[in-house]
Amino acid sequence: MNKNRTTGLAVAAVLSVALLSGCEAPSLDKLLSSGDQQAQPSAPASGTSSEGSENTTPSSHQEEPGIRKPPSLQETITMVEGVPTVTNPTELSVVVNKQRALPADYIPPDLVEPNVPFPFDEKVEKRFMRAEAAKALEELFAKAQLDGIELYAVSGYRSYKTQRSLYETYVKTQGAEHAAAYSAVPGKSEHQTGLAMDVSGADAKTRLEEPFGDTPEGQWLAAHSAECGFIIRYLKGKEAITGYSYEPWHLRYVGKEMAQEIMAKGITLEDYLSEDGTAQKQ
Repeated sequence: MNKNRTTGLAVAAVLSVALLSGCEAPSLDKLLSSGDQQAQPSAPASGTSSEGSENTTPSSHQEEPGIRKPPSLQETITMVEGVPTVTNPTELSVVVNKQRALPADYIPPDLVEPNVPFPFDEKVEKRFMRAEAAKALEELFAKAQLDGIELYAVSGYRSYKTQRSLYETYVKTQGAEHAAAYSAVPGKSEHQTGLAMDVSGADAKTRLEEPFGDTPEGQWLAAHSAECGFIIRYLKGKEAITGYSYEPWHLRYVGKEMAQEIMAKGITLEDYLSEDGTAQKQ
């Protein structure tokens, strides 16, 4: 009897130590300052697995070997007032397209201006990207420069209001069909995520034009963008999946591991995140 009681006390003591050594609940100030749940996750406590936290959604910020694949397309969509809306707007793996809208009035939480060349001097919103993507863009441009490639950042973050104005202008000046092929309706633009940047070389004639893909700058990006976590988002021959025409200038940041796998396989982000490996056509 005494032995059993001693064993019980020992087990209770071990459980108490285990509970006390777990993750401490974050303060209210920390939660408010973070802006979102996944934007800049803090490192787990020693000996604590990320799978043990309440939020079991794998973070695309991790880049250790054996990383768990981010949630699939099917797991990150919900209906909001009749609109298919993404449930993971701040994740690097978020997919925004013609079938998947950002939450109403979404604004990225950590927009900054990357220290890279722009072909214009105006201080406007399209200079900005989310902090992690901006740092990666700086790394990408530095690598390009070492290889003798001159790049310019043309258009990054685009607010809902700006996208609406741009889309309406496309429709008025070039027709609804052209607008549907090259521009997104408000709320369904990757630029609003703060993770995309249109880039160009020094030649303005190929800026945001399909022939850019055949230039030394376009070919260099196709070969090396994944090294810094970017993919060519709208690939040639994948229009039925992405919903958009080929855009060799449109870079999307997803993180190095995901980018390298996507670019190596020549697939789309939709394909990568589809449960069966093949995305449904738009």
